[in-house]
Amino acid sequence: MSTYRQELKSRFAVLGVLIVVVLAALLVRLWTMQVLNSGAFASMAESNRVREISLEAPRGRIYDRNGVELVTNRSALAVSIDPSHDDVRRMISRVRNEDSADDPTRRELDELFGELADLLDMTSADVFERVSDVRQEALRPRVVAVDAPMEVVGQLLERQTDFPWVRVEEIAVREYPQGVLGSHIIGYTGAISEEQFKSSDVYAGYELGDTVGKTGAERQFEGVLQGDKGWRRIEVNASGAPQGVVDEQPPRPGNDIMLTIDIEAQRVAEEQLAAAIAEARRQGYDNTKAGAVVVLDVATGEVIAMASAPTYDPAAFLGGISTAEWQRLNDKASEYPLNNRAIMAAYPPASTFKVITALAGLENGIASENSTYRCTGTWTEMGKQWPKRCWLRSGHGTLTLRQGMKHSCDTVFYEIGYELYKRKNEELEAEARAFGLGTRTGIDLPGEVAGRIPDAAWKKEFNRNYPEYQMWLPGDTVNMSIGQGDVLTSPLQMAALYAGLGNNGVVMRPHVLKAVLDSEGQPARTVEPEVFAESGASEAALGVIERSLIDVTRDGTAKGAFSGFRVTVAGKTGTAEVKGKDDYAWFTAYAPAVEPRYAVAMVVEQGGHGGSVTGPAVRNILAHLFDQPLTTIRTTDPSR
Repeated sequence: MSTYRQELKSRFAVLGVLIVVVLAALLVRLWTMQVLNSGAFASMAESNRVREISLEAPRGRIYDRNGVELVTNRSALAVSIDPSHDDVRRMISRVRNEDSADDPTRRELDELFGELADLLDMTSADVFERVSDVRQEALRPRVVAVDAPMEVVGQLLERQTDFPWVRVEEIAVREYPQGVLGSHIIGYTGAISEEQFKSSDVYAGYELGDTVGKTGAERQFEGVLQGDKGWRRIEVNASGAPQGVVDEQPPRPGNDIMLTIDIEAQRVAEEQLAAAIAEARRQGYDNTKAGAVVVLDVATGEVIAMASAPTYDPAAFLGGISTAEWQRLNDKASEYPLNNRAIMAAYPPASTFKVITALAGLENGIASENSTYRCTGTWTEMGKQWPKRCWLRSGHGTLTLRQGMKHSCDTVFYEIGYELYKRKNEELEAEARAFGLGTRTGIDLPGEVAGRIPDAAWKKEFNRNYPEYQMWLPGDTVNMSIGQGDVLTSPLQMAALYAGLGNNGVVMRPHVLKAVLDSEGQPARTVEPEVFAESGASEAALGVIERSLIDVTRDGTAKGAFSGFRVTVAGKTGTAEVKGKDDYAWFTAYAPAVEPRYAVAMVVEQGGHGGSVTGPAVRNILAHLFDQPLTTIRTTDPSR
């Protein structure tokens, strides 16, 4: 029998073995951490000690074709809040809590941010909304106000003990030397949205909170204008509070770009669009509030001017736009001023489309320059139960095709459209598409619409749930022959069409970028002209169209608008009927008629008649381009 001493001895032996095993395991673990994984643990320790925040690069500047600054950068004093400060961090942690009932109360927000909010003419909730954006980098200061008044900045700097979590920083913000001129082309900037952040490779390497282009050229050329970020490494203590800067790399500014816009032509285009709207209202069209105009270089497709009304101020977005102002800009009552109607809206082109109908008739042997037509004011060729009216109810009498264009006689084009329908080859639709209508031009701006050139297949699909409406009827082609029915075009497309008429049937692709500039301000990359559509229209047919359009401005529906003008203009009036609204006024043209240089298209929504509203405005735009005096013209035009 073993004694008690022997039992203890054996137990101590087991304990000793266990101690040796545990010590051996600890030694192995220690050796693994200090020898095998020392680099990894050192890196983790360093990352806990040092945090890195990114530094935004100044965006590239934007110039017009003559080197005039459209958008530049300036230094601004920004009031920001340090999210790592204990008081702010505790408040932010409340919104991170999934229990929404634990969100900060208004009283708590007022206690922390109330005085600052009063100084900045904000509410404490507004301040907190910007500070609590947890999508941004944890240590990145949250900008709550840009261009704060100097007296406010002075108070904040003097009272640092009262606002230990407030910083006043000098940052680069966009500046617009030309004010609101060209706003729709230039666009505006703002903080990147989650949708942008996730939706495109263009934003690879960006972080939530970064400033990016939202619309216009700012968005289209984001990859050029956005520079390379810098970084700042900050040492933090155990609680995460900053202790000092360890290292820093400054950002590299983005590249500057030059647009095709001539800012003086842009100024005149915007003024004349506003004048056309005012003239329509003077004539009694009280609902007139909106419109658009486009000026193109016929030979290159360069956009010389592009205006949309109503407009907006891109400077309103600096430092973030208020909810109330954003709602106003997106409200129907304000006519959606953020929309660039020149490319984002499509309208019935009305009689400006008659050039397509005439070309289709000429090219398919249905009509000639001197073909004659009889207009009595009522056209009943499709049957007396479906009469169509000419805008001149008493009728134009007997006219040739050329005279029909001059007087914008609907009956002439009803006849041509009906003959095209009976051939069943959709030649009218083909002629429109040959000039690029019904498709996007591919202009280098976001948001362009395709418009619509309807045909039998489109109508069948559009009415797929209504079989009784699927058949393509004679009236569909006849309506389209005068630019009504289901045809829709944008002002840009109509400017491109008329530029193509003046360029021997070749439509150049419209574009707004002229060059990307290097650090010395010299072109590093230029944009070469590119063909968008080759219509294949014959020289003979184009000649008939040119002579007919010259007749319009000399003796036809635009005679009053262009009386005494010293440059020969090939143009066309248009008055579009839109259900439930007043007529839309159009004028499209190219000039000079021989060796054309510019094409212009203008539309004024609910503006009445093209010859008396948009025609005089286009005349003045051309007058500026050809160094002629601008004139106030008041004339009448009852045509459609």
